[in-house]
Amino acid sequence: MCGMISMLTEIEAARDLELEEARKLQQAMIPRDPIRSQGFEIACRFHPADRVGGDFADYFVLPNESLNFYLGDVVGKGLPAALYAALAAGMLRGFNKTGESPQSLLGRFNQRLLLYAFTGRFCASQYAVLDPASRNLTFGNAGLPLPLHINPGGCRPVGGGGFPSGMFHDACYEVHSVQLEPGDAVMFYTDGVIEVADPEREEFGTARLQVVCEANQDHSA
Repeated sequence: MCGMISMLTEIEAARDLELEEARKLQQAMIPRDPIRSQGFEIACRFHPADRVGGDFADYFVLPNESLNFYLGDVVGKGLPAALYAALAAGMLRGFNKTGESPQSLLGRFNQRLLLYAFTGRFCASQYAVLDPASRNLTFGNAGLPLPLHINPGGCRPVGGGGFPSGMFHDACYEVHSVQLEPGDAVMFYTDGVIEVADPEREEFGTARLQVVCEANQDHSA
């Protein structure tokens, strides 16, 4: 019996080490520093409920000087979700090199995920393109919560929904647009932010997130 306990402990220790390595790898795939370009700033924060999770995000500047940002949330939790998130993030980063519209890009992303279909696996995602010259932000939404537009007039949801990526071959995506003014901000987020619950099982909710955004709209991203 003692030998069995020791063997299980070693197995658990090895799995713990693997999870820690997976956590470090996943954290390395999320941007650590904000982008500041042409009067705009983009930043993100990744804080999974477990050591690894199914969220992913990235942002970058293309040669045409547009600022591009994507965010995703894979169904499920733990290591399987983290692996699928790495697959999805790699696809999205490889697609858009010329400022392709979010509508076209999400359509291609959906079809590519369906080529690598796994039973019960799909992801909600958003892709946004910001033109610094016109201050116009366009984005497509494949099943994530509506972004929040924050300005001196308050904080309100913008855009519309859409089918998650990797579910249906005939899914189509609309392009939504927000005209930004100096001092404006847009918050993109996954449902893990608003569905987290307190000890009484009351969810944080969108209304509280809007209050936080309004209270901090003068701060940096």
